[in-house]
Amino acid sequence: MDSTTQAFLAALLGAVVAGAAVFAWAMSERSRSRVPEVEAPKVPPEVAAVLSVLRSSAVVVDEDDTVLKASAPAYALGLVRGTSLVSPDLSELVHNVRRDGQIRETELVISRANGASRHVSARVAPLGTRLALVLVEDRTRERRVEAVRRDFVANVSHELKTPVGAIRVLADAVTEASDDPEAVRRFSTRMITESERLTELVQQIIELSRLQGDEPLEAPVAVDVDKVIVAAVDSSTVDADAKSINVVSSGTAGLHVFGNEEQVSTAVANLVSNAVAYSEPGSTVTVSTRATDGSVEISVVDQGIGIPSTDIDRIFERFYRVDPARHRSTGGTGLGLSIVKHVAATHGGEVKVWSQEGQGSTFTLTLPQHLPTAGQPGTSKEERP
Repeated sequence: MDSTTQAFLAALLGAVVAGAAVFAWAMSERSRSRVPEVEAPKVPPEVAAVLSVLRSSAVVVDEDDTVLKASAPAYALGLVRGTSLVSPDLSELVHNVRRDGQIRETELVISRANGASRHVSARVAPLGTRLALVLVEDRTRERRVEAVRRDFVANVSHELKTPVGAIRVLADAVTEASDDPEAVRRFSTRMITESERLTELVQQIIELSRLQGDEPLEAPVAVDVDKVIVAAVDSSTVDADAKSINVVSSGTAGLHVFGNEEQVSTAVANLVSNAVAYSEPGSTVTVSTRATDGSVEISVVDQGIGIPSTDIDRIFERFYRVDPARHRSTGGTGLGLSIVKHVAATHGGEVKVWSQEGQGSTFTLTLPQHLPTAGQPGTSKEERP
């Protein structure tokens, strides 16, 4: 190969190398100036922002049923575990929505491993082409309230039917015995008793319905506990005298509670009335008071039949009676202790019970204490004899 050819090849090789270098530099500059592609987020930021402020349970799932985003209430309700929906029924609803793109709603029962089942309403809607949005509202409380309302209506109907039926029977008896003055007098007396029982039942139903409204107390005032106890004892005097029961008061005098005087009086009167009704003849019922930690405790102690341990947790239920066979003789409606419970709750207090079969019971109503300023009634306290 002559020198001319060698020079030509060297020049050609140099041109190729130079061209490759220029091409590499150009590609490097191009890649450096190119804006990198950012993968779009799976959950749009607007949706994530909305989920963070929703009070209801909300979940976003993708086409593989993977939970991409869930609100805090969804975790609290037990809808999500890890990245999966817990309820198979809810997952099936999501599948149906993804299949045809139609919004669906249904009622479900969500079972939870560490708690009672929850009744919920679920609404599932497509969110774009790949995602689905699940909205769940807990309806457990509404279901419970509705069940309580149904039971209340059924119980009221049953309780009202008893005295109304008795009055009807007695009226027929009076008509048939119109020529017997003694029989008319006897049946009329029983009619008065049944009508009084009916009146008391209606009044207590109205009172209980008003207390169950969970409405705050209107214009609470300082309630004189001594006055309330005197009224409660006086209201049971006739029944106590008929059974030779001695009702006594003891404890700290001059105490005041903060609340509604009528409601507090009703609650204490119900406790004293129950104590007298279920005490044995010749026994003693004691009503005592004391102040403790900013509260006033009003305790009613009887020497009655007592309450079985199996019934302790149910005695504050409406119309519940420990001894159903005895309620006719005591004249009770089964609502007195329910009213006491609701009065305590309305006033921010509580009612507790201790009882032993054959030894009697102690009911303690605790209410917030009102501390009068100097110069107002109730600033001095003394022990009752």
